[in-house]
This record gives sequence, structure tokens and C-alpha cells, in this order.
Amino acid sequence: MSLQSEQKTEEILLELQDIHMHFGKVKALSGINLKIKKGEIHSVIGPNGAGKTVMMNCINGLYKPQKGKILFKNNEITPLKPYERAKIGMARTFQKVEVFGGMTVLDNIRLGRHIHYKSGILNGALYLGKAAKEEIEHRTFIEEQIIDLLEIEHIRHKPVEMLPYGLQKRVELGRALALEPNLLILDEPLAGLNLEEVEDMARFILDINEEKRWKVTCLLVEHDMGVVMDLSNNIFVLNFGNMIMDGTPEEVQKNPEVIKAYLGEEDLYATRK
Repeated sequence: MSLQSEQKTEEILLELQDIHMHFGKVKALSGINLKIKKGEIHSVIGPNGAGKTVMMNCINGLYKPQKGKILFKNNEITPLKPYERAKIGMARTFQKVEVFGGMTVLDNIRLGRHIHYKSGILNGALYLGKAAKEEIEHRTFIEEQIIDLLEIEHIRHKPVEMLPYGLQKRVELGRALALEPNLLILDEPLAGLNLEEVEDMARFILDINEEKRWKVTCLLVEHDMGVVMDLSNNIFVLNFGNMIMDGTPEEVQKNPEVIKAYLGEEDLYATRK
């Protein structure tokens, strides 16, 4: 393989090859192919029931497709369980917030650091030198990087169950960032947020993707088309388990099949007139 082709291969962080997923006679995904380049924000859109969440569940290991391969950093990960995918650099937030309500913001985020702890069980239990030093380093990272980025210093010691929904979304994002992922899967991060919260979350996503400290590749599933068009480098369009297209925001907006999937035949005719 030439140096040029090797460099081109290295650009692809995640690849789906001919993914099929069905539940009985229901075909949730049919022959899905997708390549996500390192450093981009790649969005997945489609009407309700299109198969977006099923696709995300296949990527992070909750579902195992009946056919096809999933490659991450040029290695096949199809058989790996979710915690194994977390260890190699994959993190996810969910459409419905998944947080531990009785725990503080800080403790929720600290849970995301578990894969980075290297001290043994005995050192950790007795809080000996190595474990104590490691704990300080992880806590410093969380407080100086994640809490500062997400602007949640004022609530760091509050139980998450006492927080409004928008702040709970930030906590879940913070826990995902604590893994220091290469790929961050964001499943409808704007769902249930008001306008101000949407603007804040969109800013956080851009910072995570663009800031030198993070530079995280993002796979975004979202219904807010304004945000999707503003943030995305590329957009994958899914409908009834089939890919309609994968292209730039400009290309997606001009595609009649995309308009048809979202607006229906009558509105498509109206847009052409």
C-alpha cells in the first residue's frame, strides 16, 4: 500500500459496511454503508422510524447486526460489547437523559473516568500513594477541562436529580467527555431543550469538535435541521432503514428525495413550483 493510500485510510475513523438489522420481519437497516472521517461532525437525519437509533445502537454495541461489518480505527469491532468499545475510544449520550439522580454532578462525571484508572484494587481501596495521585489527576482534569467547558462550576456538588433537564443534559455530555473519546455519538442532544439551551449545547458541540484540547469526531443524530445544517460537515439521510444520500449540507438541502422523505409528495411539488 502506498503512503498516499495509507494516509487516506487513516482519515476514516468509523466505517459501516453493508449493515443489515432486522427484528422479525421488520427491516430496521438494509445495506447501510457509511464512512466518518476523523475530525468531522457527521450528522444522521431522517423521519421518526427511519432507523437512526437502531443504527447508533449497532455502532456502540447495544445491537449486533445480522450482516455486515463495523470498523473503528481500521479494526473490525462488530463482535465487541459496549464497554469494550468505550475502552477503544467511543462514547455516547442518549435521547433520554441517562444519569444517576442521587449522585452529584461531579460524581456522575467521575464515573466516565473509570476506564482510565490504572492503580490496583488494593491501592484504590486503601487510597495509597499511587491511587491518591491518580485520583487528584483525574479530578483536576474533570474540574479544569470538562466542568469549565460546560459551564457547570456552580452546580458541581448538587445532586443531579435536583437540576433542570437542560443541565442534566450537560452532565451526561460531561460524563461522555470524561472517557476522552475519539468518537462521540450524540443521540438527539437538543431534544427537550429551550432556545437558549439549544444555542448553548450547539456551542459546546462545536467547541468539543474544534478546540485543540478536544478535537473529538462527532456523530450527531438530531431533528433540529437548522442546527444540523450549521454544525455538520456531512449529513447521512436515512429513511425506512435505507440510505437516501450522504453529502454536504448544501447537497442534502437540494436533494428531491430528502425533501420528499421529510415533506411528502404535495409539499415537494409545491417547492418545485
